[in-house]
Amino acid sequence: MKVYEIIFSPTGGTKKVADIITNKLCKDSSLIDLTDRNFDFGAVSFEKEDICVVSVPSYAGRVPQTATERLCQMKGAGAKCILTIVYGNRAYEDTMFELKDIMTEAGFQPIAAIAALAEHSIMHQFATGRPDEADCKELEAYVEKIQDKLKQEVSLEELIVPGNKPYKPYHCVPMKPETSKACTDCGACVTACPVGAISEDTKELDEESCISCMRCIGVCPANARAIRKEALEALVQRVQAACQGRKENELFL
Repeated sequence: MKVYEIIFSPTGGTKKVADIITNKLCKDSSLIDLTDRNFDFGAVSFEKEDICVVSVPSYAGRVPQTATERLCQMKGAGAKCILTIVYGNRAYEDTMFELKDIMTEAGFQPIAAIAALAEHSIMHQFATGRPDEADCKELEAYVEKIQDKLKQEVSLEELIVPGNKPYKPYHCVPMKPETSKACTDCGACVTACPVGAISEDTKELDEESCISCMRCIGVCPANARAIRKEALEALVQRVQAACQGRKENELFL
């Protein structure tokens, strides 16, 4: 049996959650990074005894389309998977239901699902500092329950998770990073972009290709990339009410 950590985490929040879960499950796992646009995901296949921790952020209540496309290329071959949805204190809506469908159709067997909190990738005032110490302890306790389930020598029933089908319409957040004069042409954003939306020659952004994942902002050493202040403030006003209070992690077995 091998354990795989399969993640789509452009800004690192989802990876923090996935690391907690995977490290508790197994100290020796293999990483598959869904943000690596140069990786051949179609060449990835698993065995029935394998366990995969599959972690994605919720983008407006859906699985990011780029993650969907790359997960669908893999060959599950009956491998068990733990679905992990990470969101920034608003809601994850149909994300978990959709991820379950994606993994099932790719030949995996979902055995558990976790909804977890991480600092919002765009509006950092929401879920700030999460996952925190309390989250870590709770997520590790979830893994212990999942391990107990894996020890049961019975056929696993279909996993029931929240969400609806048809899924809510997919709307990519209309937030496109802009470049300031502080840009040093280092090319960090070009290399890091999960979809190759930034020109290597001019550093200009192809807004049609951009998935608003905010990775380019996070990797820029000169802090030369950002969302326009007015657009960010408008987004905060629109979602502020839904993001109030401390949302809690959830486990589905």
